[in-house]
Amino acid sequence: MALQRGIYIVPTDRWYIERTVWLIAGCVLLVATSLALFVDPRWVLFVIATALASIAVSLTGFCLVGNVLHRLGFTSRLARPAGEKARWYFMQTDSWYLERRIYLAVGINLTIASVLSLVHSPWWLAFTGFVGAAMVWFAATGFCIMANGLYWLGAEPRLAPRCNAAGARSAAATGAVN
Repeated sequence: MALQRGIYIVPTDRWYIERTVWLIAGCVLLVATSLALFVDPRWVLFVIATALASIAVSLTGFCLVGNVLHRLGFTSRLARPAGEKARWYFMQTDSWYLERRIYLAVGINLTIASVLSLVHSPWWLAFTGFVGAAMVWFAATGFCIMANGLYWLGAEPRLAPRCNAAGARSAAATGAVN
């Protein structure tokens, strides 16, 4: 992987499956983190469930929420190529592209922070809350700190970015907004 420059922003022109999954997961994380902090620490189990689902999506491509959205008529930007109308939604798993790495990294980090919040200090819930807020922000704006870090380190994105008026490089070729 070669280091890259620019800012990576995912499309926000419509609500596709992956973007909607980020919004739903972010909301679940924010609610579960708040409940774990203010009601009962065991609510963090919902954070762990979300984290494990994120890891499973990165490894298998299968996403339960993505399949519900698929049934509701949402379209995908990262689904495996299929015939006319695929019965099930599976995210592509042919390579470790940027968006797939995000699912894995988020899942691992949330799992570690959740367990640490139970066995060490509830202050670790600040991290799970931050991730939830970042996911909602990502869905709303298309900008993600982790996605840009991975992009700058050379991970190749699959989602076509939004291109600004002064984009010097081809957005389709680079996957970034300059």
